[in-house]
Amino acid sequence: MRQKANDLMLQNRVFIWIALATGAILLIPFIAMQFTTEVKWDETDFIVMGSLLFGTASLFVLAARIAPRKHRLLIGGMFIAAFLYSWAELAVGVFTNLGS
Repeated sequence: MRQKANDLMLQNRVFIWIALATGAILLIPFIAMQFTTEVKWDETDFIVMGSLLFGTASLFVLAARIAPRKHRLLIGGMFIAAFLYSWAELAVGVFTNLGS
């Protein structure tokens, strides 16, 4: 039983790395806010972007574990495209505010 618990922890260690990478990426706008007034994020921005980064990466890991190895590149591309679309839409509404 103990060996099975250790295997599960090692297998899911990737989510700790995803969380650390998400935190490191979120440090970029946080540090930029200290030096310039051009970056104006509030708590909601950090929560939404952190959720988007962590969620996308975690879903990719779960999908990659299920899918055959030969499809992982395609799946990764789809997740990157979905992430970039969501990011652009949340940032400035690139795709839905065409008439404004």
